[in-house]
Amino acid sequence: MFERFGDLPLHVLVIHAAVVVLPVSALTAIVFAVVPKWRWLLRWPTLLLGLGSVVLAYVARQSGLAFLAARPELQPIVQLHENRGKLLFWYCLIFAVVAVVAFLVLGGPSSLASGKGAKATKSRPLELVVSAALVVISVLVIWQTIRTGDAGARAVWNGQLPKK
Repeated sequence: MFERFGDLPLHVLVIHAAVVVLPVSALTAIVFAVVPKWRWLLRWPTLLLGLGSVVLAYVARQSGLAFLAARPELQPIVQLHENRGKLLFWYCLIFAVVAVVAFLVLGGPSSLASGKGAKATKSRPLELVVSAALVVISVLVIWQTIRTGDAGARAVWNGQLPKK
């Protein structure tokens, strides 16, 4: 199921989406957490991107494992990439959970001139903790996406490009 998309390895396609979507998800969540006046605009995108990021990380991981099963001789070369990808999946899972909690807990103004639909702050200390958690896990997702992608690129391209 996770091995191919047409004639191409699925992993090669999915990782290109992951290196764009995961940092965009995390940056959206950071703005949602630290800019209360934009929460009306970013509430749903943060939730959907948070949930989508865990799905994307899962598909990237499973397609990577399927690719490795088809090409077991690559195991020693991609070991670091595989380990970092596993950690990235767990970071994305935590990110999705915190994004759901932030969606439910964080207050903010409405986009309507009447103010109807504004979400009141339930507890200021809780809001600060949830915001901080969202920022921290978002930074970790960005950092681990870069590290995982770097390890994968080095496994594939190291020694393949001509020297400058």
